[in-house]
Amino acid sequence: LLLIFLQSTEDPIARRLVDFASGLVYGLDGKIELVANRVYLLTPDNVEVSAEERERIAGGAFYNQF
Repeated sequence: LLLIFLQSTEDPIARRLVDFASGLVYGLDGKIELVANRVYLLTPDNVEVSAEERERIAGGAFYNQF
């Protein structure tokens, strides 16, 4: 399970990172999902994230803790 935060990343770099991450999850038969503005959730094939957890991530509760 990996979250990628790209809010303050320049567009060309963000695109390259998303392309790279897409290749990673493709190789693991996983998924990449946009869960908030420029925040991506990467999960391997055998991991399921609940709708409640997605909402918590999208609402900023997860990454505003840091």
